[in-house]
Amino acid sequence: MGSSLSCCNSEKDDEGLYVGEGKNSSSPWRIFTYKELHVATNGFSEDYKLGEGGFGSVYWGKTSDGLQIAVKKLKSMNSKAEMEFAVEVEVLGRVRHKNLLGLRGYCAGNDQRLIVYDYMPNLSLLSHLHGQFAGEVQLDWKKRMKIALGSAEGLLYLHHEVTPHIIHRDIKASNVLLDSNFNPLVADFGFAKLIPEGVSHMTTRVKGTLGYLAPEYAMWGKVSESCDVYSFGILLLEIVTARKPIEKLPGGIKRTITEWAEPYITRGRFKDLVDPKLCGNFDENELVQTVNVAALCVQSEADKRPKMREVVALLKGEDLNPKGGSMRIKSVKYGEDLMALDQESDDEGNGYEDESSVYGVFGALDTQKMKDPYYKGYGDRR
Repeated sequence: MGSSLSCCNSEKDDEGLYVGEGKNSSSPWRIFTYKELHVATNGFSEDYKLGEGGFGSVYWGKTSDGLQIAVKKLKSMNSKAEMEFAVEVEVLGRVRHKNLLGLRGYCAGNDQRLIVYDYMPNLSLLSHLHGQFAGEVQLDWKKRMKIALGSAEGLLYLHHEVTPHIIHRDIKASNVLLDSNFNPLVADFGFAKLIPEGVSHMTTRVKGTLGYLAPEYAMWGKVSESCDVYSFGILLLEIVTARKPIEKLPGGIKRTITEWAEPYITRGRFKDLVDPKLCGNFDENELVQTVNVAALCVQSEADKRPKMREVVALLKGEDLNPKGGSMRIKSVKYGEDLMALDQESDDEGNGYEDESSVYGVFGALDTQKMKDPYYKGYGDRR
């Protein structure tokens, strides 16, 4: 892929080109012109910026036909950025599932690389657990369980139903986006790996977010479907507890969520794990079930973790008695060198403290402040 994706420049026809079937709607995905995206985002205005990360920036936009979009604009076109762009477009072009953020379109011409998605009005799971919506507690227990199951079903599709199979490699709260009904859509496939038939694992450079990384991947670069399973287990614990995957304690000491949760799980004190902001409003059977699944997913030995098929079945309440069905977990401790890298990300404002840099596709900007280029004044974005 890469530069073969040439499709637009600022002189091209404003209409763009329709080239495929939609992933999350009946509309086809499109090849956009740069001019279209420039107008839709008001010239990539700072007022329209949703988030920013190492890859570049993401902007809210509205097309001439009224479609709300999010536009990921890559910062620079070095070989690494070109590869991640090509991978994401290729993967997005393959996936068709209600719990995966599909491709709305892209633009690749001259020195510009942009990917277009549908805009998600409820931003990300991260924004509700740790960010701007955390104090409002919009995520009740029922919504959290819907998000957990939907995210698992999206991963099941990637691992077992699409060919070749896809390993996401960056499952985290900022990459689980929420639509207007709080349905989850797993997003951001820039680190994804396509796995050929018959290949169980690969060795590669480590990419992802510390705290979610499986130990065999973080330490030795061994990547397999079970790495996503581990990350999903961390995500489950995060959904239940609203605690960060890595938290800083007094004195600069850092603790993973598994280290914090392990004694509670071992002693069967599941209620002590629940986000206190829920004020005790949760289903105890679902709590036990969800924590049990999380404990299975975050086992340190990859071959003892369940497959995503089993994870989905267990979250639905089926009793499969998967391998390693104990309620005990052995918390993973990352090496000091890895934790030092996490320290650097905190110091540079690239960790959880800087919400706008970690939302994946969507950031924490108040969208009501953004001017609609197709409305005189500030438009109604419902």
